[in-house]
Amino acid sequence: MSDANLYTQFAARFPADMSACAIETPDGLYYSWDDMEHASARLAHLLASLDLPQGARVAVQVEKSPEALLLYLATLRAGLVYLPLNTAYREAEIAYFVENAEPSVVVCSPANFGWVSKVAFKANVGHVFTLGDDRTGSLLERAAYHSDTFATVPRAPEDLAAILYTSGTTGRSKGAMLSHGNLASNARVLHEFWGWADRPAGSDVLLHALPIFHVHGLFVASHAALLSGSKMIWLPKFDAQQVLRHLPRSTVFMGVPTYYVRLLAEAGLDRQACEQIRLFVSGSAPLLRETFEAFRERTAHTILERYGMSETVMLVSNPYRGEAAQVRRAGTVGVPLPGVFVRIVDDAGVASGQGEIGHIQVRGPNVFAGYWRMPEKTADEFTEDGYFKTGDVGKFDDDGYLHIVGRSKDLIISGGFNVYPKEIEGFIDEMTGVAESAVIGVPHPDFGEAVVAVIVPRGGAVPDEAAVIGALKQKIANFKVPKRVHFVSELPRNAMGKVQKNLLRERFAVM
Repeated sequence: MSDANLYTQFAARFPADMSACAIETPDGLYYSWDDMEHASARLAHLLASLDLPQGARVAVQVEKSPEALLLYLATLRAGLVYLPLNTAYREAEIAYFVENAEPSVVVCSPANFGWVSKVAFKANVGHVFTLGDDRTGSLLERAAYHSDTFATVPRAPEDLAAILYTSGTTGRSKGAMLSHGNLASNARVLHEFWGWADRPAGSDVLLHALPIFHVHGLFVASHAALLSGSKMIWLPKFDAQQVLRHLPRSTVFMGVPTYYVRLLAEAGLDRQACEQIRLFVSGSAPLLRETFEAFRERTAHTILERYGMSETVMLVSNPYRGEAAQVRRAGTVGVPLPGVFVRIVDDAGVASGQGEIGHIQVRGPNVFAGYWRMPEKTADEFTEDGYFKTGDVGKFDDDGYLHIVGRSKDLIISGGFNVYPKEIEGFIDEMTGVAESAVIGVPHPDFGEAVVAVIVPRGGAVPDEAAVIGALKQKIANFKVPKRVHFVSELPRNAMGKVQKNLLRERFAVM
């Protein structure tokens, strides 16, 4: 059998000069392609030495660093399954993921070892390591004793490579299972579609400012650079001024709409600063037309918008090449990528005509295998002819450009992160003095959408906005915490008793 391990496919595209720089950090560190090969080999040996069962999960909640990327590559090389977790998650959230995924290994930041290790050992996790963003931690200490050469474990295309947890409207997170074949097919398509293949190998420079615990930063940005043998300038987090310092030495930048809003607030953003950039990409949340137009006016660059999900990686993209690239349209996410089939259907599953709004469904080699240990949910999310129901609502223009109109699932996207109201409502409803609550998303110039809670007090209770927000910050990630809390005597409901959140969004639209 031919080896379909994703790392093997990356390694085949590494540059001939392995001493060339693969990763550069703002504090002057350089990692060559040889460094990447040998360091990931040591980590893979460490994982292999643990005698883990086939398909074992490696759960990782660490700050962004080159070593965190090397751990991902090592997990692939060892034939194990990578489980990235948002660094903002708190104890209750991590406990659920660990109990559900049953990882054999957990890697956390040194500062969180106390509480993470308790959660892990309570769930019978066999191994807990630490990894700091300053090249410290027990993981690297242990790996240093292992060989720097490793024979990558062969994998079949259908073998599981990663699990990404994506919440549902019930508040129970679902683990989307992505195979080596899923990730490799999407990386190859984007390599061609976004012009990496048009340039001499290794001539691009990716300015990487995204986190690496979700699709955009890890499976889109990092994979693009690895598959083309291109250098990455590796920023630990997005900082507008730092991005501006490195833009003149870069050719590709990927971000969420919030990044572009903040760049536009910098006086230094102009055509000269962006002169070397060939591609700006925006995703993970809708890009406002105002931001789209303002960025083009300031930089002479038209941002490329695309559309993807944890379950599918990238599905649709505005064009990169030719005349069509010059007329990328604000408010559209483009056309289906090669090999990806996207359709719009009505409530009965009948294909909608051009311009008609309906449910977005997708099929292709990029689409995930299903949800971890949720066969019934998986079956519900696929049609009989194999299309995945995205839960989004949209329409096609006459020339095939897709518009995302809304979401049939009650999802809020704030700053590029998915927020599911039901989960937050559960925490609020448990609070003393709360009868019930509704969580909504309202327009926000920076985050795209801001999380807002509407609470009905219980009896004569008088809850306090600051107290509610403070309590939630102790239980859930900050990006989920409401920016505002409003109190009402009752929630508006329809004849069936369902809360009419559209009315709440209209009432509380102004922050």
